[in-house]
Amino acid sequence: MSKQTCIMWFRQDLRLRDNPALIEACKAGKVVPVYIYDNKNAKEAEMGAASKWWLHHSLHSLNDSLDGNLHVLSGDPLVLIPELVKKTQAQHVFWNRCYEPWQIDRDSKLKTQLKEQNITASSFNASLLWEPWKIKNGAGLAYKVFTPYYRKGCLKAPSPRGPEQAPRHYEYHYIASIDESVISLNLLPEIDWYSSMENRWHPGEQGAANKLSHFLDEPVGYYKKARDVPSMSATSNLSPHLHFGEISPNQVWYAALEKFNGSMDNADLDCFLSELGWREFSHYLLYHFPTLPKENFNSKFNQYNWRNQSADLTAWQKGQTGVPIVDAGMRELWQTGYMHNRVRMVVGSYLVKNLRTHWHQGEAWFWDCLLDADLAANSASWQWVAGSGADASPFFRIFNPVLQGEKFDKEGEYVKTYCPELSALPNKYIHKPWDAPQEVLEEAGIVLGKDYPAPLVDLKESRKQALEAYEAVKNA
Repeated sequence: MSKQTCIMWFRQDLRLRDNPALIEACKAGKVVPVYIYDNKNAKEAEMGAASKWWLHHSLHSLNDSLDGNLHVLSGDPLVLIPELVKKTQAQHVFWNRCYEPWQIDRDSKLKTQLKEQNITASSFNASLLWEPWKIKNGAGLAYKVFTPYYRKGCLKAPSPRGPEQAPRHYEYHYIASIDESVISLNLLPEIDWYSSMENRWHPGEQGAANKLSHFLDEPVGYYKKARDVPSMSATSNLSPHLHFGEISPNQVWYAALEKFNGSMDNADLDCFLSELGWREFSHYLLYHFPTLPKENFNSKFNQYNWRNQSADLTAWQKGQTGVPIVDAGMRELWQTGYMHNRVRMVVGSYLVKNLRTHWHQGEAWFWDCLLDADLAANSASWQWVAGSGADASPFFRIFNPVLQGEKFDKEGEYVKTYCPELSALPNKYIHKPWDAPQEVLEEAGIVLGKDYPAPLVDLKESRKQALEAYEAVKNA
Protein backbone atom coordinates (compact mmCIF):
# COMPACT_ATOMS: atom_id res chain seq x y z
CA MET A 1 0.00 0.00 0.00
CA SER A 2 1.42 3.40 -0.99
CA LYS A 3 1.90 6.01 1.71
CA GLN A 4 -0.62 8.79 1.98
CA THR A 5 0.50 12.35 1.24
CA CYS A 6 0.05 15.07 3.83
CA ILE A 7 0.82 18.78 4.00
CA MET A 8 2.86 20.29 6.82
CA TRP A 9 2.02 23.98 7.01
CA PHE A 10 4.81 25.85 8.79
CA ARG A 11 3.88 29.15 10.42
CA GLN A 12 5.47 30.45 13.65
CA ASP A 13 7.19 27.12 14.22
CA LEU A 14 10.23 27.32 11.96
CA ARG A 15 12.12 24.35 13.42
CA LEU A 16 12.40 20.58 13.27
CA ARG A 17 12.98 19.77 16.94
CA ASP A 18 9.97 19.74 19.27
CA ASN A 19 7.56 20.43 16.43
CA PRO A 20 4.40 18.43 17.24
CA ALA A 21 2.69 18.96 13.88
CA LEU A 22 5.79 17.97 11.92
CA ILE A 23 6.34 14.89 14.09
CA GLU A 24 2.78 13.70 13.49
CA ALA A 25 2.93 14.53 9.78
CA CYS A 26 6.06 12.43 9.38
CA LYS A 27 4.28 9.52 11.04
CA ALA A 28 1.32 9.88 8.69
CA GLY A 29 3.12 9.56 5.37
CA LYS A 30 4.93 11.56 2.70
CA VAL A 31 5.20 15.18 3.81
CA VAL A 32 4.87 18.26 1.62
CA PRO A 33 6.43 21.06 3.74
CA VAL A 34 5.03 24.50 2.95
CA TYR A 35 5.30 28.05 4.26
CA ILE A 36 2.75 30.64 3.13
CA TYR A 37 3.42 34.34 3.56
CA ASP A 38 -0.13 35.47 4.28
CA ASN A 39 -0.48 38.89 2.67
CA LYS A 40 -4.27 38.65 2.57
CA ASN A 41 -5.55 38.14 6.13
CA ALA A 42 -2.92 39.84 8.32
CA LYS A 43 -3.87 43.41 7.32
CA GLU A 44 -2.53 45.78 10.02
CA ALA A 45 -0.79 42.83 11.67
CA GLU A 46 1.47 42.30 8.64
CA MET A 47 5.11 42.03 9.66
CA GLY A 48 7.26 45.10 10.07
CA ALA A 49 10.54 45.62 8.23
CA ALA A 50 12.79 44.14 10.93
CA SER A 51 10.64 41.03 11.27
CA LYS A 52 10.71 40.51 7.52
CA TRP A 53 14.51 40.58 7.59
CA TRP A 54 14.46 37.88 10.27
CA LEU A 55 11.88 35.79 8.43
CA HIS A 56 13.95 35.86 5.24
CA HIS A 57 16.93 34.29 6.99
CA SER A 58 14.86 31.96 9.13
CA LEU A 59 13.11 30.48 6.09
CA HIS A 60 16.46 29.89 4.40
CA SER A 61 17.64 28.12 7.54
CA LEU A 62 14.50 25.99 7.71
CA ASN A 63 14.80 25.08 4.03
CA ASP A 64 18.39 23.94 4.61
CA SER A 65 17.22 21.79 7.52
CA LEU A 66 14.59 20.26 5.23
CA ASP A 67 17.24 19.49 2.60
CA GLY A 68 15.76 22.03 0.21
CA ASN A 69 12.23 20.57 0.33
CA LEU A 70 10.39 23.64 1.68
CA HIS A 71 7.73 25.10 -0.62
CA VAL A 72 7.40 28.87 -0.13
CA LEU A 73 4.28 30.68 -1.34
CA SER A 74 2.55 34.01 -0.78
CA GLY A 75 -1.14 34.75 -0.78
CA ASP A 76 -4.24 33.60 1.06
CA PRO A 77 -3.94 30.21 2.81
CA LEU A 78 -7.72 29.85 2.55
CA VAL A 79 -7.18 29.60 -1.20
CA LEU A 80 -3.70 28.11 -1.39
CA ILE A 81 -4.06 25.22 1.06
CA PRO A 82 -7.12 23.71 -0.72
CA GLU A 83 -5.28 24.16 -4.03
CA LEU A 84 -2.23 22.35 -2.62
CA VAL A 85 -4.45 19.55 -1.39
CA LYS A 86 -5.73 19.02 -4.94
CA LYS A 87 -2.31 19.30 -6.59
CA THR A 88 -0.65 16.88 -4.19
CA GLN A 89 -3.70 14.68 -3.58
CA ALA A 90 -3.03 15.09 0.13
CA GLN A 91 -5.42 13.51 2.61
CA HIS A 92 -4.25 15.30 5.71
CA VAL A 93 -3.08 18.82 6.64
CA PHE A 94 -1.03 19.46 9.78
CA TRP A 95 -0.16 22.73 11.47
CA ASN A 96 0.68 24.21 14.87
CA ARG A 97 -1.72 26.69 16.40
CA CYS A 98 -1.26 30.46 16.37
CA TYR A 99 -3.15 32.58 18.88
CA GLU A 100 -3.54 35.98 17.25
CA PRO A 101 -7.22 36.81 16.59
CA TRP A 102 -6.86 37.10 12.82
CA GLN A 103 -5.06 33.77 12.62
CA ILE A 104 -7.61 32.01 14.81
CA ASP A 105 -10.38 33.27 12.53
CA ARG A 106 -8.54 32.22 9.37
CA ASP A 107 -7.63 28.78 10.70
CA SER A 108 -11.19 28.08 11.85
CA LYS A 109 -12.46 28.86 8.36
CA LEU A 110 -9.81 26.64 6.82
CA LYS A 111 -10.68 23.70 9.05
CA THR A 112 -14.31 24.02 8.00
CA GLN A 113 -13.33 24.13 4.31
CA LEU A 114 -11.13 21.07 4.59
CA LYS A 115 -13.73 19.13 6.53
CA GLU A 116 -16.26 19.83 3.77
CA GLN A 117 -13.76 18.30 1.30
CA ASN A 118 -13.28 15.25 3.55
CA ILE A 119 -9.70 16.31 4.28
CA THR A 120 -8.46 15.81 7.82
CA ALA A 121 -6.94 18.87 9.50
CA SER A 122 -4.95 18.47 12.73
CA SER A 123 -3.54 21.32 14.81
CA PHE A 124 -1.21 21.23 17.81
CA ASN A 125 0.26 23.47 20.49
CA ALA A 126 3.90 24.21 19.69
CA SER A 127 4.38 27.76 20.98
CA LEU A 128 2.88 28.01 24.48
CA LEU A 129 3.51 26.17 27.73
CA TRP A 130 -0.18 26.27 28.68
CA GLU A 131 -3.16 26.60 26.38
CA PRO A 132 -4.96 29.91 27.13
CA TRP A 133 -8.36 28.30 27.61
CA LYS A 134 -7.09 25.84 30.20
CA ILE A 135 -5.97 28.38 32.82
CA LYS A 136 -8.93 29.87 34.73
CA ASN A 137 -9.37 31.50 38.11
CA GLY A 138 -11.51 30.12 40.93
CA ALA A 139 -14.65 31.52 39.32
CA GLY A 140 -13.83 29.87 36.02
CA LEU A 141 -12.96 33.17 34.37
CA ALA A 142 -9.81 34.52 32.76
CA TYR A 143 -7.17 35.99 35.03
CA LYS A 144 -6.41 39.69 34.65
CA VAL A 145 -3.45 39.90 37.04
CA PHE A 146 -0.14 38.23 36.29
CA THR A 147 0.98 36.89 39.66
CA PRO A 148 -2.13 34.81 40.43
CA TYR A 149 -2.30 33.78 36.77
CA TYR A 150 1.23 32.43 36.89
CA ARG A 151 1.60 31.27 40.50
CA LYS A 152 -1.91 29.93 41.13
CA GLY A 153 -2.98 29.17 37.58
CA CYS A 154 -0.01 27.99 35.54
CA LEU A 155 2.25 26.54 38.20
CA LYS A 156 -0.65 24.66 39.80
CA ALA A 157 -1.76 23.26 36.44
CA PRO A 158 -0.25 20.10 34.92
CA SER A 159 3.39 20.67 33.96
CA PRO A 160 4.16 21.69 30.38
CA ARG A 161 4.78 18.77 28.05
CA GLY A 162 8.38 17.73 27.62
CA PRO A 163 10.15 18.61 24.36
CA GLU A 164 10.58 16.01 21.64
CA GLN A 165 13.40 15.36 19.20
CA ALA A 166 13.17 16.06 15.46
CA PRO A 167 11.53 13.29 13.41
CA ARG A 168 13.96 10.44 12.79
CA HIS A 169 11.99 8.85 9.98
CA TYR A 170 10.55 11.05 7.28
CA GLU A 171 9.90 11.25 3.57
CA TYR A 172 9.61 14.73 2.15
CA HIS A 173 7.87 15.27 -1.16
CA TYR A 174 9.07 18.26 -3.18
CA ILE A 175 7.29 19.61 -6.27
CA ALA A 176 9.39 22.26 -7.98
CA SER A 177 6.47 23.77 -9.89
CA ILE A 178 4.76 24.72 -6.61
CA ASP A 179 7.69 26.40 -4.89
CA GLU A 180 7.99 30.16 -5.46
CA SER A 181 11.16 30.40 -3.28
CA VAL A 182 12.07 32.61 -0.33
CA ILE A 183 13.51 35.24 -2.67
CA SER A 184 10.11 35.74 -4.30
CA LEU A 185 8.73 37.14 -1.04
CA ASN A 186 10.96 40.23 -1.36
CA LEU A 187 11.38 40.42 2.41
CA LEU A 188 14.66 42.33 2.35
CA PRO A 189 14.36 46.10 1.84
CA GLU A 190 16.21 47.81 -0.97
CA ILE A 191 18.16 50.01 1.44
CA ASP A 192 20.76 48.06 3.43
CA TRP A 193 19.98 49.44 6.91
CA TYR A 194 20.16 46.03 8.51
CA SER A 195 23.86 45.18 8.15
CA SER A 196 24.53 45.74 11.86
CA MET A 197 21.82 43.19 12.66
CA GLU A 198 23.67 40.53 10.71
CA ASN A 199 26.68 40.91 12.98
CA ARG A 200 24.62 40.32 16.12
CA TRP A 201 21.87 37.90 15.19
CA HIS A 202 21.76 34.46 13.60
CA PRO A 203 18.15 33.56 12.73
CA GLY A 204 17.25 29.90 12.56
CA GLU A 205 16.98 26.84 14.75
CA GLN A 206 20.72 26.49 15.30
CA GLY A 207 21.05 30.17 16.17
CA ALA A 208 18.32 29.73 18.77
CA ALA A 209 20.02 26.68 20.25
CA ASN A 210 23.31 28.57 20.47
CA LYS A 211 21.65 31.52 22.22
CA LEU A 212 20.06 29.22 24.80
CA SER A 213 23.30 27.33 25.38
CA HIS A 214 25.24 30.57 25.90
CA PHE A 215 22.65 31.89 28.34
CA LEU A 216 22.61 28.70 30.39
CA ASP A 217 26.41 28.52 30.48
CA GLU A 218 26.64 31.59 32.71
CA PRO A 219 24.20 34.55 32.59
CA VAL A 220 21.27 32.59 34.04
CA GLY A 221 23.31 32.25 37.24
CA TYR A 222 23.07 35.99 37.94
CA TYR A 223 19.92 36.71 35.97
CA LYS A 224 17.70 38.19 38.68
CA LYS A 225 20.03 41.06 39.49
CA ALA A 226 21.90 41.60 36.24
CA ARG A 227 18.92 41.42 33.86
CA ASP A 228 18.16 45.10 34.59
CA VAL A 229 21.64 46.33 33.57
CA PRO A 230 21.51 47.19 29.85
CA SER A 231 25.29 47.19 29.37
CA MET A 232 25.53 43.55 30.48
CA SER A 233 24.72 40.51 28.35
CA ALA A 234 22.62 39.02 31.13
CA THR A 235 19.36 38.29 29.33
CA SER A 236 18.66 35.32 27.06
CA ASN A 237 18.01 37.29 23.83
CA LEU A 238 15.68 34.45 22.87
CA SER A 239 12.57 36.53 22.18
CA PRO A 240 12.88 36.71 18.35
CA HIS A 241 13.74 33.01 18.20
CA LEU A 242 10.68 32.23 20.33
CA HIS A 243 8.43 34.46 18.26
CA PHE A 244 9.35 32.74 15.00
CA GLY A 245 9.25 29.34 16.66
CA GLU A 246 12.88 28.45 16.04
CA ILE A 247 12.86 27.14 19.57
CA SER A 248 9.88 26.20 21.72
CA PRO A 249 9.21 27.55 25.23
CA ASN A 250 9.12 23.91 26.32
CA GLN A 251 12.71 23.45 25.21
CA VAL A 252 13.75 26.58 27.08
CA TRP A 253 11.74 25.71 30.20
CA TYR A 254 13.15 22.24 30.63
CA ALA A 255 16.70 23.16 29.63
CA ALA A 256 16.69 25.83 32.34
CA LEU A 257 15.25 23.40 34.88
CA GLU A 258 17.88 20.84 33.98
CA LYS A 259 20.58 23.45 34.56
CA PHE A 260 19.37 23.69 38.16
CA ASN A 261 18.80 19.96 38.61
CA GLY A 262 15.03 20.26 38.27
CA SER A 263 14.59 22.53 41.30
CA MET A 264 12.67 25.80 41.04
CA ASP A 265 13.92 27.00 44.41
CA ASN A 266 16.78 28.97 42.85
CA ALA A 267 15.91 32.71 42.72
CA ASP A 268 17.59 33.30 39.34
CA LEU A 269 15.83 30.34 37.75
CA ASP A 270 12.48 31.34 39.24
CA CYS A 271 12.91 34.87 37.91
CA PHE A 272 13.81 33.64 34.41
CA LEU A 273 10.93 31.17 34.25
CA SER A 274 8.54 33.87 35.40
CA GLU A 275 9.62 35.90 32.34
CA LEU A 276 8.50 32.98 30.20
CA GLY A 277 5.33 33.26 32.26
CA TRP A 278 4.97 36.92 31.22
CA ARG A 279 5.23 35.83 27.61
CA GLU A 280 2.45 33.32 28.25
CA PHE A 281 0.36 35.99 30.00
CA SER A 282 0.55 38.29 26.97
CA HIS A 283 -0.75 35.56 24.67
CA TYR A 284 -3.35 34.63 27.28
CA LEU A 285 -4.64 38.21 27.41
CA LEU A 286 -4.75 38.50 23.62
CA TYR A 287 -6.67 35.24 23.36
CA HIS A 288 -9.29 36.22 25.96
CA PHE A 289 -9.38 39.92 25.05
CA PRO A 290 -8.77 40.08 21.27
CA THR A 291 -9.26 43.86 21.04
CA LEU A 292 -6.09 44.40 23.10
CA PRO A 293 -3.98 45.70 20.16
CA LYS A 294 -6.52 48.40 19.30
CA GLU A 295 -8.55 49.33 22.37
CA ASN A 296 -7.61 50.43 25.86
CA PHE A 297 -8.16 47.51 28.21
CA ASN A 298 -9.20 50.13 30.76
CA SER A 299 -11.76 52.18 28.86
CA LYS A 300 -11.38 55.29 31.03
CA PHE A 301 -8.18 56.02 29.08
CA ASN A 302 -10.35 56.63 26.03
CA GLN A 303 -10.88 60.11 27.50
CA TYR A 304 -7.23 60.88 28.21
CA ASN A 305 -5.98 64.16 26.72
CA TRP A 306 -2.99 63.19 24.59
CA ARG A 307 -0.66 65.85 23.15
CA ASN A 308 0.39 63.73 20.15
CA GLN A 309 2.96 66.21 18.80
CA SER A 310 4.44 64.78 15.61
CA ALA A 311 7.79 66.54 16.15
CA ASP A 312 8.11 64.91 19.58
CA LEU A 313 7.33 61.49 18.13
CA THR A 314 9.95 61.91 15.39
CA ALA A 315 12.60 62.98 17.90
CA TRP A 316 11.77 59.98 20.07
CA GLN A 317 11.97 57.60 17.10
CA LYS A 318 15.37 58.96 16.08
CA GLY A 319 16.85 58.99 19.59
CA GLN A 320 17.01 62.79 19.70
CA THR A 321 14.98 63.61 22.82
CA GLY A 322 17.88 65.05 24.80
CA VAL A 323 17.44 62.41 27.51
CA PRO A 324 20.44 60.07 27.20
CA ILE A 325 19.00 56.75 28.43
CA VAL A 326 15.95 57.26 26.19
CA ASP A 327 18.04 58.18 23.17
CA ALA A 328 20.42 55.27 23.75
CA GLY A 329 17.49 52.87 23.81
CA MET A 330 15.93 54.21 20.64
CA ARG A 331 19.26 54.12 18.83
CA GLU A 332 19.89 50.56 20.00
CA LEU A 333 16.51 49.64 18.54
CA TRP A 334 17.31 51.23 15.18
CA GLN A 335 20.80 49.78 14.95
CA THR A 336 20.17 46.26 16.24
CA GLY A 337 16.44 45.57 15.94
CA TYR A 338 16.35 45.02 19.67
CA MET A 339 16.16 46.95 22.93
CA HIS A 340 16.99 45.91 26.46
CA ASN A 341 13.84 45.18 28.46
CA ARG A 342 14.52 47.68 31.27
CA VAL A 343 15.11 50.38 28.69
CA ARG A 344 11.91 49.46 26.85
CA MET A 345 9.98 50.40 29.97
CA VAL A 346 11.87 53.69 30.30
CA VAL A 347 11.42 54.81 26.68
CA GLY A 348 7.77 53.72 26.76
CA SER A 349 7.03 55.68 29.91
CA TYR A 350 8.80 58.74 28.51
CA LEU A 351 6.78 58.66 25.26
CA VAL A 352 3.39 58.06 26.84
CA LYS A 353 3.73 60.19 29.96
CA ASN A 354 6.40 62.84 29.53
CA LEU A 355 5.53 63.46 25.87
CA ARG A 356 1.87 62.43 26.32
CA THR A 357 1.86 60.58 23.03
CA HIS A 358 -0.66 57.76 22.58
CA TRP A 359 0.76 54.27 23.14
CA HIS A 360 -0.49 53.31 19.66
CA GLN A 361 2.35 55.42 18.22
CA GLY A 362 4.99 53.61 20.25
CA GLU A 363 3.47 50.23 19.52
CA ALA A 364 3.51 50.94 15.78
CA TRP A 365 7.18 52.00 15.81
CA PHE A 366 8.22 48.96 17.82
CA TRP A 367 6.21 46.76 15.47
CA ASP A 368 8.23 47.96 12.51
CA CYS A 369 11.65 48.07 14.19
CA LEU A 370 11.75 45.11 16.58
CA LEU A 371 13.03 41.75 15.43
CA ASP A 372 10.92 40.17 18.18
CA ALA A 373 7.78 42.16 17.31
CA ASP A 374 4.93 40.05 18.60
CA LEU A 375 1.30 41.16 18.53
CA ALA A 376 0.55 39.81 22.00
CA ALA A 377 3.69 41.04 23.74
CA ASN A 378 3.81 44.38 21.93
CA SER A 379 0.22 45.40 22.65
CA ALA A 380 0.15 44.03 26.20
CA SER A 381 3.47 45.67 27.08
CA TRP A 382 2.56 49.07 25.68
CA GLN A 383 -0.76 48.99 27.50
CA TRP A 384 1.13 47.99 30.65
CA VAL A 385 3.47 50.97 30.51
CA ALA A 386 0.61 53.29 29.53
CA GLY A 387 -1.38 52.25 32.60
CA SER A 388 -4.35 51.20 30.47
CA GLY A 389 -3.75 47.45 30.35
CA ALA A 390 -4.43 44.38 32.46
CA ASP A 391 -2.30 44.32 35.61
CA ALA A 392 -0.75 47.52 34.29
CA SER A 393 1.81 49.72 35.93
CA PRO A 394 -0.29 52.49 37.54
CA PHE A 395 -0.33 55.61 35.41
CA PHE A 396 1.12 57.65 38.24
CA ARG A 397 4.20 55.42 38.20
CA ILE A 398 6.19 57.57 35.82
CA PHE A 399 9.74 56.35 35.28
CA ASN A 400 12.31 59.07 35.92
CA PRO A 401 14.79 58.37 33.11
CA VAL A 402 17.63 60.11 34.93
CA LEU A 403 17.20 57.99 38.05
CA GLN A 404 16.74 54.86 35.94
CA GLY A 405 19.97 55.59 34.13
CA GLU A 406 21.89 56.32 37.31
CA LYS A 407 20.63 53.13 38.92
CA PHE A 408 21.02 50.66 36.07
CA ASP A 409 23.76 52.30 33.96
CA LYS A 410 25.93 53.72 36.73
CA GLU A 411 29.06 54.17 34.64
CA GLY A 412 27.13 55.28 31.58
CA GLU A 413 28.45 52.37 29.52
CA TYR A 414 25.16 51.81 27.73
CA VAL A 415 24.66 55.51 26.98
CA LYS A 416 28.22 55.90 25.74
CA THR A 417 27.77 52.94 23.39
CA TYR A 418 24.77 54.42 21.60
CA CYS A 419 25.30 58.14 22.28
CA PRO A 420 29.06 58.37 21.69
CA GLU A 421 28.89 62.16 21.46
CA LEU A 422 28.43 62.14 25.26
CA SER A 423 31.37 59.86 25.99
CA ALA A 424 33.64 62.62 27.31
CA LEU A 425 31.13 63.75 29.94
CA PRO A 426 31.89 62.78 33.55
CA ASN A 427 29.63 60.01 34.86
CA LYS A 428 28.02 62.54 37.18
CA TYR A 429 26.39 64.22 34.18
CA ILE A 430 26.14 61.40 31.64
CA HIS A 431 22.41 60.95 32.35
CA LYS A 432 21.63 64.66 32.73
CA PRO A 433 23.93 66.71 30.50
CA TRP A 434 21.67 69.76 30.90
CA ASP A 435 22.83 69.99 34.53
CA ALA A 436 26.51 70.04 33.59
CA PRO A 437 28.28 73.39 34.13
CA GLN A 438 29.27 75.21 30.97
CA GLU A 439 32.97 74.57 31.53
CA VAL A 440 32.31 70.82 31.84
CA LEU A 441 30.35 70.82 28.58
CA GLU A 442 33.11 72.78 26.86
CA GLU A 443 35.78 70.40 28.09
CA ALA A 444 33.70 67.48 26.76
CA GLY A 445 33.30 69.26 23.42
CA ILE A 446 29.51 69.41 23.71
CA VAL A 447 27.20 72.23 22.77
CA LEU A 448 23.67 71.32 23.81
CA GLY A 449 21.28 71.84 20.94
CA LYS A 450 24.10 71.29 18.45
CA ASP A 451 26.25 68.28 19.33
CA TYR A 452 23.51 66.71 21.42
CA PRO A 453 19.87 67.83 21.67
CA ALA A 454 18.56 69.95 24.48
CA PRO A 455 15.69 68.13 26.27
CA LEU A 456 12.36 68.17 24.44
CA VAL A 457 10.50 68.71 27.69
CA ASP A 458 11.29 69.39 31.31
CA LEU A 459 10.98 66.06 33.12
CA LYS A 460 9.46 67.49 36.30
CA GLU A 461 6.99 69.75 34.54
CA SER A 462 5.93 67.13 31.97
CA ARG A 463 5.35 64.63 34.78
CA LYS A 464 3.14 67.18 36.52
CA GLN A 465 1.14 67.82 33.36
CA ALA A 466 0.69 64.08 32.70
CA LEU A 467 -0.71 63.56 36.19
CA GLU A 468 -3.03 66.54 35.84
CA ALA A 469 -4.40 65.06 32.61
CA TYR A 470 -4.83 61.75 34.41
CA GLU A 471 -6.81 63.37 37.22
CA ALA A 472 -9.46 64.31 34.68
CA VAL A 473 -10.11 60.70 33.67
CA LYS A 474 -9.10 58.44 36.56
CA ASN A 475 -12.59 58.42 38.08
CA ALA A 476 -14.39 58.21 34.77
